[in-house]
Amino acid sequence: MQGNRSENPGWRLVSRLHNLWAAAVDVVYPPVCSACGRMVGEHYATCPACWASLRQIERPYCEVLGLPFSHDLGTGILCADAIAHPPVFDRLRSAVIHETIAKSLVHGLKYSDRTDLAPMMAGWMIRASDGRVAASDAIIAVPLHATRLWRRRFNQSAELARAIARLSGKPFLATGLIRTKRTMQQVGLGATAREDNVRGAFAVTETGKAEVFGKRLVLVDDVYTTGATVSAATRALKKAGAVEVTVLTFARAISGPI
Repeated sequence: MQGNRSENPGWRLVSRLHNLWAAAVDVVYPPVCSACGRMVGEHYATCPACWASLRQIERPYCEVLGLPFSHDLGTGILCADAIAHPPVFDRLRSAVIHETIAKSLVHGLKYSDRTDLAPMMAGWMIRASDGRVAASDAIIAVPLHATRLWRRRFNQSAELARAIARLSGKPFLATGLIRTKRTMQQVGLGATAREDNVRGAFAVTETGKAEVFGKRLVLVDDVYTTGATVSAATRALKKAGAVEVTVLTFARAISGPI
C-alpha cells in the first residue's frame, strides 16, 4: 500500500512547491475578470458585476428548443416554433443569452485567441445541458472547413467540445464530422440564406461512422442563431446512424423580450 499521499514527505514538498509557483504566477499575472479585466479572486472567473449582467438560461423553458419562458407554463411545454417547425435535432440547450458580456466572451474565444476561456465556458455549458452531457455517449463539435481552420488556426467550437469532454469524462470525437463545403460566413445572412449556405456542407468520416452509429451525441457550437448550421450537421450525424443529437451552445441569440 502506498498510504495517504498527504503523509508522504515527498508529496508534501511537491504540494508546497506547486503552491509557491501558483502564488508567484498570481503576482506576475494576477487573476482578472475574463470579461472586463477587473481584479478577481481566482483565474478564469468573472467579477460580480459581469456575472450579474449575464442572463443565464434556466427553467422554465421549451423542452425542445430551450427557449426561456417569462413564466412557468407547466411540465413539458413546447414553444410555438418547436410545434410549428420541429427541429431535426432532439433538443437544444444553451448557457446564456447572446448579449453584452456573453458576446464579449464569445468574441474573445473566437477572434482574439482566448482559448483559455474555453474551460470556464464549458463548465457553464455542462450545467446548462440539463444532464444531457452526462447521459451522452460522446461529444462532437461543429467543424470548420479546412481552409478556414488553417486561416483561423483553431476551431472555437472544438475548443469548447474538448473542454466539455475533459470535464465530463466523455469521449471527444475530434475527426468524426467534417465540413466538406466551403461556405460563406453566416453572419449577416437571413434564415433562408443560412439554410441554403450550409445545405449538404457536412459529412461523417469513415472512422466517424463507427463512432456515431447507435450513439447519443452532444453536438457543440459557440452560438445558436437560426439553427441552420447545427441542423445541417445533425442531418449528417443522423444519416450515419446517431440515435440522438442534443445541440449544446454557450450562447443563443434571442430576438425580442423574454
